[in-house]
This record gives sequence, C-alpha cells and structure tokens, in this order.
Amino acid sequence: MNSTALLIIDVQQGLCSGDNAAFAVDDVIQRINSVSRKARAAGAPVVVIQHETRGGDMDHETAGWKLPAALHVEGSDVLMRKTVSDAFLRTELHDILQSRGISRLVICGLHSEFCIDSTTRRAMALGYPVTLVSDG
Repeated sequence: MNSTALLIIDVQQGLCSGDNAAFAVDDVIQRINSVSRKARAAGAPVVVIQHETRGGDMDHETAGWKLPAALHVEGSDVLMRKTVSDAFLRTELHDILQSRGISRLVICGLHSEFCIDSTTRRAMALGYPVTLVSDG
C-alpha cells in the first residue's frame, strides 16, 4: 500500500478563466495531469478538492465550481468539497487519509497563495511531510 497521497486543490472552472484565472493555467493543468497519472500508476490515492462559496461564482454545482474538462479525473479519485481555505477544516480529509494509511502528501493546484498555502500549513501541523508540485 502506498503511504503517499496526491491532493489536487481548487482546479475549477472559476479559476481557469476571466479575472480569477491562474497564471499559465493550461500549462499548470497539464503538469497536474502528469503528476496525477504517475501517482495513480504508483498506487497513490488522488484527492480532488473543490472550493465552494454560497451565492458566489463558485457556488456548489455552478459553472465556476465545476472541474475543467482539461483536468483528468478518474473514478477511483476521491472528490471532496470545502468551504474554507484549509482543506482539513470542517471536512473528512484527515479521516480519509488516516483510514488509507497515508503519512505523506504531495500537493498541487491553483492559486498557491490561498488554499494550497493554508492546507499545506495544516498538513504540516498534523505531522504530514509535504511536497509541493512546482508549476514548471
């Protein structure tokens, strides 16, 4: 069993175009797809985490909340929703990771200065060694 999991954070339509578009988003998604393909091949669980805001551009099930077609998601991936920047806060993420024997995390996604930062800090506080995927 693999003790490392890949977290893909906030790769959503609302952050792929318009004023909120991440820098070089197409290249970043290609990189994430490459990393997730390798993670799955190694038997590592992939957790896809979507942010949602009530009544906003990323309200649950709106176009901005949905995953972009360019992001490769498999049926075996864990899909998770969050409402704050820290993906561990008020979610089942820690329990999911613990139940699968996960002790290390690889984290990637869009807008690293927000939710990736918060989630990485919490993961480290919980004792997970973290590797961040670079965008280039």
